Amino acid sequence: MEGEYRYTDNFEVTSKMKEDYDRLGYVIIRNLLDQEELDLLKKTLEDNDGITKHAYELSDGIDRKSKMALWMRPGNDVTGLLARSEKVAKTAEMLMGHGEVYHWHAKLMMKEARTGGRFLWHQDFGYWYQDGVLFPDHLSTAFIAYDKTNKENGCLQILQGSHRAGRIDHVLTGGQTGANVERVEQLMKHCPLVYVELNPGDCLFFHSNLVHRSDKNDSDHRRWALLVAYNTKKNNPVTKTFLPEYFPLDMVANSAVRECTNFTDMAGKEFLDPRNDHTVNVDAK
Repeated sequence: MEGEYRYTDNFEVTSKMKEDYDRLGYVIIRNLLDQEELDLLKKTLEDNDGITKHAYELSDGIDRKSKMALWMRPGNDVTGLLARSEKVAKTAEMLMGHGEVYHWHAKLMMKEARTGGRFLWHQDFGYWYQDGVLFPDHLSTAFIAYDKTNKENGCLQILQGSHRAGRIDHVLTGGQTGANVERVEQLMKHCPLVYVELNPGDCLFFHSNLVHRSDKNDSDHRRWALLVAYNTKKNNPVTKTFLPEYFPLDMVANSAVRECTNFTDMAGKEFLDPRNDHTVNVDAK
């Protein structure tokens, strides 16, 4: 697959990697997290409810729902140290190439077996434009597969290179905000559709204007993913919303994740009350 790389102990963002990110709107880093790090993540996400108790449901506007928990500050648990680690935060910073990044927000996406819903075609900047940020090139998301993600359980679908088309108008549909359907249909004539199939620990770094969606999960296997979004200091929001203004990111060495023993204390993460998010409708059926 184009734009695909593999994480190693001497990993660094190369000029070719940056070129692919700018051209395709994404790169995939295989094995960004190893089994030890995934095991620590499991203790945080599944062996207690510190994060999952904050989850809420979003309707896909048809017949399914997915669950999501979202938080503004990284915190000091395993998810927070991952978000602050060089392998994730520094990689996002280098791929964007616009200077210092900070933690825009993070979320756990939970698409359960047989019930998980669709996510409509959208751009992240289609949402975030409403939050007062001006420059889409200064925003990027690291989509870290916690479970195996494939066509059967509703993996991410992307339109390769669609970030170069600029921001598309978005409207609220069901519980989600989706991109203008006619414009997406036109883009599909020019931008190849790619199914992003990932193994646990693989990561997709993608541009905030990349058009993407995911299908419902009809399989017997759930699809959980950890997403960390980064903004740059230069792109500080010009209006106040629930998403944070710039604050320094205390970046840590990758070894800090393995050394973390905090699986339960979620103090300071600032979980979102979805009623404060103007881009979703948690009451939609």
